[in-house]
Amino acid sequence: MVTNDLTANRDRGNADKERRTEWRPDHFLPGPPKLWPIRPLGITKWLYHYLVPWNLFFLAVSAVVVVYLTPSMETMKTFRLDWIAFIFARNCAILTLFVSFLHVPLYVKKIQGFNRKYNGRWLSRNNPNFLFKNQVLDNLFWTFISAVPIWTAYEVLTWWMFANEYIPHVYFNEHPVYFLALLFASPLFLSVHFYFVHRPIHWPFLYRWVHSVHHANVNVGPWSGLSMHPVEHILYYSAVLIYWIVPSHPIHAMFNLMINSLSPAQSHTGFEKLAIKDGIEIPMEDYYHYLHHRYFECNYGADGILNVDAWFGTFNDGSPEAMEKMNQRVMSRQQKAQSEGQSS
Repeated sequence: MVTNDLTANRDRGNADKERRTEWRPDHFLPGPPKLWPIRPLGITKWLYHYLVPWNLFFLAVSAVVVVYLTPSMETMKTFRLDWIAFIFARNCAILTLFVSFLHVPLYVKKIQGFNRKYNGRWLSRNNPNFLFKNQVLDNLFWTFISAVPIWTAYEVLTWWMFANEYIPHVYFNEHPVYFLALLFASPLFLSVHFYFVHRPIHWPFLYRWVHSVHHANVNVGPWSGLSMHPVEHILYYSAVLIYWIVPSHPIHAMFNLMINSLSPAQSHTGFEKLAIKDGIEIPMEDYYHYLHHRYFECNYGADGILNVDAWFGTFNDGSPEAMEKMNQRVMSRQQKAQSEGQSS
């Protein structure tokens, strides 16, 4: 199975070389939740997994940042280097603490070895596909040279617009239902947004010059999540622009930015779960996104929460039938491209 893009071919070849032994879960990924007939138990389970643990955690971090770690609105009415530098430093610190919480036990101390690790290799060293021939150093470079500055730029502009009341404010005590509904919908919106900015950068030209930076990480680690080309970061973080348009509160925008900034580390750990102690496990990357890094041609959405891929025929649950369907789709596209090339 190949694509029309030579860079994708190279990366897929790297995927084959990376694989020594693959760990696979003993179940296939669930499909999207059925809306009708209404199943209260199914809806309850979906809501629980939607919120716990990660979205509640990201919301809590967002609240702490808004209340305690952000300059006053009066300060942010005018662009000044001091408060902008503070936000940049704060973002660097939050990201470093969170990613280290995942990277150190899994990849430095290796507390659980290869247990529940999808790819049977550790992160690459002395590999010319990465800057400095080192995967972690490459990932750190793209994260702190591109991701955090672009994240900070979007955040600074958003705070400045809120401070100057260019964005219509919504307060919980005035519109509690709308306030909570918008907060609840934020991760769902991000799933849809991610699909529609992610799918185009798999087109040959954009993949070669932009998205291949991220997909060099076939065997992913926590620092791989935000390892992207600056163009991809600009597209990725543009999700926050929705709060420049709809009436909102700063917590909505911060929740959006925190999910986009912290969740990639969790969704790129390379492990299904992180074992803490005495049977306590924290869910990490599901098989859904690993399959995207492994095969490129499926699961373009952020995760299985909303499962936009199921709407567009690109969902792969890991079953042999889904693999065959994916291969057939790619082969059909190749044949069409070849026939068009011959006719021209």
